[in-house]
Amino acid sequence: MKTIFPKFVLFLLFWAASLTVVYSQLYEWRGPGRTGIYNETGLLKSWPAGGPELVWEAQNMGDGYSSATVTDDAVYITGRKDSSDVLIALTPDGKKRWETVYGKAWLTNHTGSRCTPTYYNGSLFVISGSGDIVCVGSDGKIKWSKNHYSLYDGKPIMFGISESPLVVDNMVIASPGGKKASLVAFNVKDGKVVWETEQLNQEPQYINPKLIEYAGKKIIVTVMGTDIFAVNAKDGKVMWKVNYASVNAATGRVMKNHAITPIYRDGYILIANGYNWVALKLKLSPDGNSVEIVWENRNFDPQLGGVVLLGDNIFGTNHMSKPVDTWVCVDWNTGKTLWTSKWYSRGSIISADGMLYLYEEKSGHVALANPDGSKLDIVSEFQITKGEGPFWAHPVISKGKLYVRHGDVLMVYRIRKTR
Repeated sequence: MKTIFPKFVLFLLFWAASLTVVYSQLYEWRGPGRTGIYNETGLLKSWPAGGPELVWEAQNMGDGYSSATVTDDAVYITGRKDSSDVLIALTPDGKKRWETVYGKAWLTNHTGSRCTPTYYNGSLFVISGSGDIVCVGSDGKIKWSKNHYSLYDGKPIMFGISESPLVVDNMVIASPGGKKASLVAFNVKDGKVVWETEQLNQEPQYINPKLIEYAGKKIIVTVMGTDIFAVNAKDGKVMWKVNYASVNAATGRVMKNHAITPIYRDGYILIANGYNWVALKLKLSPDGNSVEIVWENRNFDPQLGGVVLLGDNIFGTNHMSKPVDTWVCVDWNTGKTLWTSKWYSRGSIISADGMLYLYEEKSGHVALANPDGSKLDIVSEFQITKGEGPFWAHPVISKGKLYVRHGDVLMVYRIRKTR
């Protein structure tokens, strides 16, 4: 009994401790890992002539270009109403649960909200167009709020703030730029500062930082002003930076509205941007503390709609690179442009179940396409006719449904096969 009892007690302690492990729930901008690729199966490989079945729609979401965040039991979306940015919670079938004003909107130009809420373990993190970083509970009550631009002597650039907060290891990351810090990590529970990244004398941007795991480290990669740079998520220290403007041979005022979330795979990073800037593939050193340029593509400049990497093909659109306003496929290994094709206008792109979903920004056509490395292979398409303004919101896929936002209207379509 003396030899068995201690082992039995240890077993009970281990079993009890295992019950306290909390499964981490994270839903964020452009899906898992911010890749634009949604982990869905059994989706339709073609749509009816008029498009997939409309399941429900919600109006009066406020003016916005942000995407929906879909969790197991709710749909969250931001919008501008009058001079405020609001966060709205809907039931899975589109009924409003609550609406919370969380900050001051950006009112100078393109005034719609553009922050896609980040959901993490029962809390939502949003940033208003004027710099209010806010933690909101799943009941709609604000837990804490700070204006990180005021705290760090930064200021929004031409189109206000367009950042969807990154959460890592119980920290939420914001990018104030300015005179005191380039990035800041706040504790998710109380908003206290965990670390600050040194100021790089760079203007903030519209980019959503990318978290990667490499060489035993969690690394945050982003673009600010003229620099591509990475910081260690543990302490906020700068690990490396690349003068993007220099590589681009830019002159004069080189800030050009960087808005594309980096793409990462197996130690390699893709950086791309609109405005005729060069796309770069970077290779991380074995320890992750430096990078080298693998290839450049000076005819691939996605502006707002993101890119996806499927197999060895990168899919996106061109902004000002010739041919302008086209859909593009680039070889991941060589950087060679494989094809360009005109389809209405440029726009956003996501993927699920081995297919591409396109949403062009000028007239609101939505397409389902095969990820073909030799041509733009559109299988089905339909047009969004409700809502107002540019079609800038990126689509979202969750549980067999496609969420498409246009202005103050959110539409949800059934895209999974019915049995």
